[in-house]
Amino acid sequence: MAFSIPDFVYGTAWKEGRTAGLVELALRAGFRGIDTANQRRHYFEAGVGEGLAAAYRAGVVKRDEVFLQTKFTYRPGQDDRLPYDPAAALAVQVAQSLAGSLEHLRTDHVESFVLHGPASGYGWSDPDAEVWEAMQKERSAGRARLLGVSNVSLRHLEQMIEVHGEAPALVQNRCYARLGWDREVRRFCRERKIVYQGFSLLTANMEVLRHPVVSGMAARAECTPAQVVFAFARAVGILSLTGTSNAEHMRQDLGSSKLELEPEAVRAIESLAG
Repeated sequence: MAFSIPDFVYGTAWKEGRTAGLVELALRAGFRGIDTANQRRHYFEAGVGEGLAAAYRAGVVKRDEVFLQTKFTYRPGQDDRLPYDPAAALAVQVAQSLAGSLEHLRTDHVESFVLHGPASGYGWSDPDAEVWEAMQKERSAGRARLLGVSNVSLRHLEQMIEVHGEAPALVQNRCYARLGWDREVRRFCRERKIVYQGFSLLTANMEVLRHPVVSGMAARAECTPAQVVFAFARAVGILSLTGTSNAEHMRQDLGSSKLELEPEAVRAIESLAG
């Protein structure tokens, strides 16, 4: 089945009881990518499914127009509401987690299945290799189209490719301006045609939103500082996630796709934090 990766993704973390309504609102606003995880601690994935179903019923979108992304999360990242048997082998946990996601999302496949952070912050480990191989089996079975990893370092990615001989299709990281907007990982992804997804572009960078360089650009372009940041992200190859709960902000965030920054403006923003 052919599908495209949208240039903006709506993130559903920390929405709890508002999840269904906000997912439907995001789809009505124009989002065609929805990010979630089978991790009840931070996501209400069944609520995402409710929102999708409501949008389908209302004729807002069809299933094949939506890019759905979910994640497998290790036990330490979960609370007591586990989506798998913690005593089972990791490969079984992966299969159980994705089966639960498909049930929550009321679909037979997702476009993207992501490892929600490696087991260790120091490198790609044996558990990661076991999980990745299980994810590959889910892809082979047609239950996932693309595989990705999140919250990874350059070392993780280098070791991962060395072990598996395969790069992930997507990388999703929190993007801090003070750390160069994750420049090294972005470069790695660009060289290998890996889609780089950035999250917390606004919440992790409030000082950038208030910076005179960015506020000045926004004033001249008659847009918001947030729109400038999202336009910058697009210019440097970041596929942005946004989790706003505000309908107007949803429209503004999507509207940032019409804002084109001059190369010197892009360099100015990128140099704000080195």
